[in-house]
Amino acid sequence: MSVKPKKWIRIRIYITGICFLLVLGVIFLRAYQLQILKGDQLSSLAREDYSGILTFTTQRGTIFDRNGEVLALSIDVGSIYCYPKRITDTVKTATLVARALDMGKRDVLKKLKSSRPFVWIKRKATPEEIKRVRELHLTGIGFTDESRRYYPCMETGAHVIGFASQDNKGLEGIELQYNQYLEGKEIRLNGIRDALGRPLVFDEPEVEKQGPFNLILTLDKEISYKARKTLRDAVERSGARSGVCMVVRPQTGEILAMAVVPEFNPNIFWQFKPYEWRNRAVTDCFEPGSTFKAFLLAAALEEGLITPETVLDCEDGHYTIGSYTISDRRAFGMLKVSDIIKFSSNIGAIKIGQRLGASRSHSYIRRFGFGEQTGIDFPGERKGSLKPIKDTSLVGQNTLYFGQGISVSLLQLAMAFGAIANGGHLMRPYLVKSIIDQRDNTIRKFYPVVRRDIISSETAKQVRGILEGVVREGGTAPKAAIRGYHVAGKTGTAQKVDPVKKAYSNKKFMAFFAGFAPSDSPEIVILVALDEPKGEPYGGIVAAPVFRDVGCWTLNRLNVAPSLQQSISYPIESPIERDEELVALNPDLPGSIPNLKGLGVRDVLRRARRLGVKVVVKGSGLAVEQSPAPGTPLKKQIVLTVTFRPPC
Repeated sequence: MSVKPKKWIRIRIYITGICFLLVLGVIFLRAYQLQILKGDQLSSLAREDYSGILTFTTQRGTIFDRNGEVLALSIDVGSIYCYPKRITDTVKTATLVARALDMGKRDVLKKLKSSRPFVWIKRKATPEEIKRVRELHLTGIGFTDESRRYYPCMETGAHVIGFASQDNKGLEGIELQYNQYLEGKEIRLNGIRDALGRPLVFDEPEVEKQGPFNLILTLDKEISYKARKTLRDAVERSGARSGVCMVVRPQTGEILAMAVVPEFNPNIFWQFKPYEWRNRAVTDCFEPGSTFKAFLLAAALEEGLITPETVLDCEDGHYTIGSYTISDRRAFGMLKVSDIIKFSSNIGAIKIGQRLGASRSHSYIRRFGFGEQTGIDFPGERKGSLKPIKDTSLVGQNTLYFGQGISVSLLQLAMAFGAIANGGHLMRPYLVKSIIDQRDNTIRKFYPVVRRDIISSETAKQVRGILEGVVREGGTAPKAAIRGYHVAGKTGTAQKVDPVKKAYSNKKFMAFFAGFAPSDSPEIVILVALDEPKGEPYGGIVAAPVFRDVGCWTLNRLNVAPSLQQSISYPIESPIERDEELVALNPDLPGSIPNLKGLGVRDVLRRARRLGVKVVVKGSGLAVEQSPAPGTPLKKQIVLTVTFRPPC
């Protein structure tokens, strides 16, 4: 072989070798780029494609009322999902699913065409919906159980309890305020899926948060229901825009009921407008009107500037301050302080306020808690508005004495009345009594807190005595009287400001009644407010009856004994008056069983003790039936059975 062919073969070998080296170099560089430079990024993308993290939250804690009645709990419900990649005929599947779930076909089709490997079709569906879709036997459609929040009392207590989202996160009310305690365990499952997105295997669950805990509220479910029903009827009857009814224990600051109208059902909260979710007792502020005279009275009595018998000139119903004239609904002349409050004279309130002075009055208003938050364990509380003295005109300083020129929340107003009821202590209101775990071990307990002392117990007693006159005949709220109990309170009818005219409206009012019972030893404070009632807008007409009905029911629910001496005169057709007539027509005969109808438990026991008779007591309130009948001859070892019922 010649030298030339051998040389050409050698060249081809070199060229081939160089090509192989170049190819290997490119492969090496590409491998270096993929494995070293972009290794972490590509590994992450790969893991996202074949593995996933499934995160879900276990059931939320249960919410109970003060007596252990369930107000909110979690239940297992079915949810429907799909794997879009596994669905072959998306149009047909969307049509069938939309028809079964009563959903829009376009919405379902959009979900089925999603590029994501997993899509929810409908979460927390009804059992009927689950059944209809399951019977279709559709490929790519799956079912799973989730936890859903359920509120068995529906509208009762809804504005306090609030509600939770589809993802079991608290959105409103107590559900939001105590979400960190109520929220269930958040669990993450790391898993692997195939090319079609189907799950293959999951690792052991990783717990991210501990819980849940249960709450015991201060609310009483039965009292809350009574307050809600009575308030709703009053709003409908008066044509008011909205209403609030609160029941508070003045000695502790516990909220027993907080009813708000308009109502909403937290089980279907999305069907209501956001303003209907609002707890107006905490979030809304109004001018308090004549209810403020109770605090003016307390301040002036505490300072020793007046007594209940002090006589002041009410100027025959018209009093000029600067260029403004203040008028009363009736032309009053000389009135005692007790009558100024009883008849709710604005001019009389100004005369009391002038003795107290603007500076001291403003100080007491602050001490009663106005212009600052109450500290309640509830989201969205407002503090109202109270101008400094230096920014208030002479007229404004004087109208403040009867509740104009200041805005307060209804919760502030209720707690201020609670301070008069409990002897002068301003309490912090609260809604949760304790937090417990799943084994009923107490994790945290809440106690009454005195924010400050405002007036002496002697002054508070004087104020309560004067406020009793408001519910007597001739006062502004005889409709608030509760048979069998001493009651004290104050009405208020406040003009609302017209936002267009920037002046007080002659057509729009807030009607209030705030009071407590029994007034000689208060167990409850009740505040009722109606926004823009039609017809007669006065608190003594539209709000006082709500106080009476809710108060009577609550006192009997709490087993509060009737007052021993009933000094209030009650009008019309009461069963007690008819019974007393029978007593007068059938006087007790010597040596016979007396007529005990209309008497309280203590009076019956006292009379039976004098007669040497054993008594069996049934019920509470006032005596309505007895056996043996009145007039039956007394015998040895006789047993007298007396049935008692509430006095209203």
